[in-house]
Amino acid sequence: MATLTDAFAGKVDMRRDIRKGDTLSVIYDRKPGNEQAQQTPLAVRLTTGSSSHDVFLYRDPEGEARYYSKDGNSTTPGFSRYPIAFTRVSSDFSRRRLDPVTHRWQSHDGVDLAAPIGTPVHASAQGTVTFVGRQTGYGKVIMLDNPAPYSTVYAHLSRFAKGIRNGGTVKRGQVIGYVGETGWATGPHLHYEVRINDIAMNPLTVDLPSDDRLRGKERRRFAKEAENLSAELSG
Repeated sequence: MATLTDAFAGKVDMRRDIRKGDTLSVIYDRKPGNEQAQQTPLAVRLTTGSSSHDVFLYRDPEGEARYYSKDGNSTTPGFSRYPIAFTRVSSDFSRRRLDPVTHRWQSHDGVDLAAPIGTPVHASAQGTVTFVGRQTGYGKVIMLDNPAPYSTVYAHLSRFAKGIRNGGTVKRGQVIGYVGETGWATGPHLHYEVRINDIAMNPLTVDLPSDDRLRGKERRRFAKEAENLSAELSG
């Protein structure tokens, strides 16, 4: 479901918006001998309340698979919504909150995602490492310049992944560190920030840029596949 979580990220937050009675219709490739394809849905329709959202899998000539809406726009954000597998949001984004460590009213420029110590932390998007080390409050922290105008912060880490260095580059989904409780932390969690033009935004609701859209021959090929799969979803 991690792939589908990303596929619907621009429309639905799979962790927060799903309600009892919502439905998921899925089409799989059942061709014998293709076990990997059988694990990846070809098409999915998610119905939440009175709204339906369809995504279709398309493999480009190089074999890379992504989900697209019926109009050929990528539904997979250029950013992952969540950089870790977490158990709960232990502290929300806020312009003003009582800090549990300093006991002062101040902004909380990110979200705290609770997870066990050692949980891998992934880069939300490709980027350049602008800082890796220790800072007051943050403890062990990694800061990334992502595709403009975005940047991200990953704090309270227990340790950094091998090879992460200032000026280095990372790919989306690459493990960059591990959850800890260094710095001003009351328990193990990842403090995660998303900034646009260096202004902190709520990571749970900020608009995420899409990767791309199909054009030309690929667009026409996809349209035919999507039309057939859409008919199956409705059948």
